[in-house]
Amino acid sequence: MNLDRNQIMEIIPHRDPFLLIDEIVELEIGKRVVAMKYVREDEYYFKGHFPQYKIMPGVLIVEALAQTGAVGILSMEQNKGKLAYFGGIKEAKFRRKVVPGDSLRLEVALGRVRSKAGTGTAEAWLSGQLACRCEIMFVIG
Repeated sequence: MNLDRNQIMEIIPHRDPFLLIDEIVELEIGKRVVAMKYVREDEYYFKGHFPQYKIMPGVLIVEALAQTGAVGILSMEQNKGKLAYFGGIKEAKFRRKVVPGDSLRLEVALGRVRSKAGTGTAEAWLSGQLACRCEIMFVIG
């Protein structure tokens, strides 16, 4: 199931400049989500991180992963219209720099999902190479 930015905004509340995913390319509701982030030269954060050597901040890569996971959680019938909040991040590792022109593939496999909370394994990939991996925890409100 493919979703564009407008369809994503029907599921999660994020808006520009903080909507960090451009499309959903795979969605198994409540199980697995794959999104794409097309990193553009004019992204707002590149003005200060770093002007001479532009690198997407790791914290924003993790946020993009969290937004990807939120699409999977908030697509579940019982969670439609709710919000998903960050509950925690564990063992984040960054292995590749993300720069303008990159296509970042964001994959989240949801683990335990309960009525008010859950977990997921999140990975960001660049050209088949792992760029970031972490465990995310979320709260549904």
